[in-house]
Amino acid sequence: MRMKLRRIGGSVLAVLLGVGTMQGQQAQSMPASEGTTVLLWPNGAPGAKGDQDVDKPTLTIYLPSGANATKTGVVVAPGGGYEHLSMTKEGSDVAHWLNQRGVAAFVLKYRLGPTYHNPIELGDAQRAMRMVRANASEYGIAPDHIGMWGFSAGGHLTATTGTHFDSGNPSAADPIDRQGSRPDFLILAYPVITMDASFTHSGSRRNLLGDNPDPAVVLSMSNELQVTKDTPPTFLFSTTDDQTVPVMNSVAFYSALVKSGVPAEMHLFQHGRHGSGLGVGNPQLSVWPDLLIKWMRERGYAAPATAAATGN
Repeated sequence: MRMKLRRIGGSVLAVLLGVGTMQGQQAQSMPASEGTTVLLWPNGAPGAKGDQDVDKPTLTIYLPSGANATKTGVVVAPGGGYEHLSMTKEGSDVAHWLNQRGVAAFVLKYRLGPTYHNPIELGDAQRAMRMVRANASEYGIAPDHIGMWGFSAGGHLTATTGTHFDSGNPSAADPIDRQGSRPDFLILAYPVITMDASFTHSGSRRNLLGDNPDPAVVLSMSNELQVTKDTPPTFLFSTTDDQTVPVMNSVAFYSALVKSGVPAEMHLFQHGRHGSGLGVGNPQLSVWPDLLIKWMRERGYAAPATAAATGN
């Protein structure tokens, strides 16, 4: 069944009508300010090791109250070292920020280590991209205006999604699986990029790959080595004195993007602790979201400020 999202009395209700991509989907409806959560796989996720909440990847849908002038949507991947998820500061807060600027948001709850290792996390992210693309018309977005935004380990997952993608399986029985998984643009906030032990975040590496990963998998998951000319345009933000994820992660990915001719913009601040989210209340970093929305507007992924404010 294809999911229609309607606004009634200020809330978003999931109404299942007809036949389409959301067959069997069990949606948990909540007020608009809290989003509407759906399972990525309504009949059980591939590779699930149980039937608990942690075994069920989800997507929480936040639609702007006004017009989405550029028909843009963003899948948001919170960080947490592939061990937990910062679902407020790097999830719902980000979704509300996007909604206030006329952009739809989809917060991803992906499976985590040490229970789940690669490629489970990437499969969850790819499924999220396919699901949003399959239902783009219901969300009021365009299928070629769907980006992905990740923080810290979620930034690694985002960069992985942007360097490991496919065009979908046109013969798949599930219509969602027929969609491509490539994001149209990437936003990376203080991201983990590499699995190289010399400058990775060791906790993210261990939780994603295990204690003794295959060297070939380490190379595959070191995203600075996987950039090609087809990697999506990317915006990066980090801080030089980040004591958790070395800034060289961002620098290495940016350098690879430039070498491959991929449009890229990077902003490195001298000071600022890791995990700052949108930098609210932080005089060192609070300007970085302004730089991001400027970049999004320049690329056609957000409406001018006056239009976003008025819904025009």
